Amino acid sequence: MKIVKYSLGQLQANCYFLIEGSDCLIIDPADEASFILEELQRRNLKLIGILATHGHFDHIMAIGEIQLSFSIPLIINKKDQFLIDRLSETAEHFLGFKQSIVKPKNIESTISRQLVNTYGLQIIETPGHTPGSRCFYFKKEKVLFTGDTLFNGTIGRFDHSYCNKDDLRNSLIELTDLPEEVIIYPGHGEKTVIEDEKNNLPIFLQYLE
Repeated sequence: MKIVKYSLGQLQANCYFLIEGSDCLIIDPADEASFILEELQRRNLKLIGILATHGHFDHIMAIGEIQLSFSIPLIINKKDQFLIDRLSETAEHFLGFKQSIVKPKNIESTISRQLVNTYGLQIIETPGHTPGSRCFYFKKEKVLFTGDTLFNGTIGRFDHSYCNKDDLRNSLIELTDLPEEVIIYPGHGEKTVIEDEKNNLPIFLQYLE
């Protein structure tokens, strides 16, 4: 499996292409649909799935427009549906201007058998940053996509009204129990490994007291 990262949009959210042959699975398409569609065409890739680690606008704004070209469901925990519902308002609040946003449709919470068979994908539910935050684990490749739950040297925000510090604490403990050599691909910034973030865990947990 080849992993290609693009940092997109004003908040530089990481969008990942996971490529197997000519098949492509996208994790967190961020907010530059035209770039993503052009890149799929340039690389001659067949889009077979779209996954979102959580419902924040900077990770999912491109999805609705992508779905105009590809009849593919969005796989996301439906506990974050409320964030999808207010996508336009949240984007305007944080970016300071209105945008024309095509909201995602055809939303599902479970992954297809095709994705399981092709990629060996496992979902780890990691609430805290948002109620529906989840991580995507590929055991064979020893890679983990953490969204905004766990970054290189830090953790996701927990100051929104819908955040839950206790849930985030438990999620971080669960993730750092994975094999130490697992590579972490976060929602922003550079990659890291479980071993390093496990060493940082006592500091992270202090934030959550």
